[in-house]
Amino acid sequence: MRRADVLIIGGGGAGCSAALFLARRGARVILLERGQVGSQATGVNYGGVRQQGRHPSGIPLARKSREIWSRLPALIGTDAEFQACGHLKLARSEADEAELARWNAIAAEHGLVTRMIGRNAIRAEHPYFSEQVVAGSLLAEDGAANPRLLSPALARAARAAGAELLEHHEVTAMGRDGAGFVVEAAGNAFTAPVLLNCAGFWGGKVAAAFGEEVPIAPLHPNMLVTEPLPFFCTHSLGVVGGGLYLRQIARGNVIFGGGRASGEQDATRTRPSADATLASMQEAVALIPRLAGAMVIRSWSGTDGIFADHFPVLGPSRTAPGLIHAFGFCGEGFQLGPGVGAVLSELVLDGRTDVPLEAFDIGRFARQDAAMAG
Repeated sequence: MRRADVLIIGGGGAGCSAALFLARRGARVILLERGQVGSQATGVNYGGVRQQGRHPSGIPLARKSREIWSRLPALIGTDAEFQACGHLKLARSEADEAELARWNAIAAEHGLVTRMIGRNAIRAEHPYFSEQVVAGSLLAEDGAANPRLLSPALARAARAAGAELLEHHEVTAMGRDGAGFVVEAAGNAFTAPVLLNCAGFWGGKVAAAFGEEVPIAPLHPNMLVTEPLPFFCTHSLGVVGGGLYLRQIARGNVIFGGGRASGEQDATRTRPSADATLASMQEAVALIPRLAGAMVIRSWSGTDGIFADHFPVLGPSRTAPGLIHAFGFCGEGFQLGPGVGAVLSELVLDGRTDVPLEAFDIGRFARQDAAMAG
């Protein structure tokens, strides 16, 4: 039996970040990852480091994480190619423009600085947009990074701090005994008084093992990248209502996504959707006509978990003391990963965090069920 102070299931951004922050404060940590660290949602997403457009309940967590992104080189030895290039959210109607203004007012209450750009200014600053674009909102401190680099770098730093991260250790059984939690993986047994559930979509199975079933569904984003093109786009772009997001990297390739791919029943294998790919390409060309004729050289997907209310589960279990959940980030977890790890370490070692978590409480599903039954 291998013993630790904290066991972590899941080696994405949240799990690896938690391992790092816990180990830096002297905790004995063992992390169990079924495949390789960062091989699912954290490693296959668009790479947006975005606070703009988040639900007000999620802004404090996004802000905490953004502060950590600013000091990644000192923390993990790399910036994961993070650039604060700004996130520009585009309005394609007067209703969209009103939604941007509404969110900007909320953002200002949280100390975020945005800039509304009207029709004339956005056309002057970004002449490559089509007439679809009527306005935009720029949050300059947002940006993008390379999702393939974040989790491996967090994992290296966590190991250097003393954490043990075990890849290719699929959890096959879990439960509790008098001393805490017992988890079996790769023929070995591990025990600790604290268990962190950072298992992404599969976090629902972990929660269910301790009597907390949740209505999580798999989310498979459909991602594409073009051949290198002459550089023209300085910001990371999104549209009001979602559905399309794109950015151009320094080599000239345009990374964009939209729609949903497909996955096998257990969601471990995914396949891009030809229909979603074509629809995204058409929408991108309608927004930026110069993309017409660009060659798409690769498409891909992965698996995250999503809830109907688009909030993750983050915080203590309601049934198993010592179990803390952090899963189901609904496609928005890449930016949050470093901050989630910090929050988890605070909950474990301090018993509290300065980030409001009420909206992410796993107990909300039981309350919803009770309300429907009543």
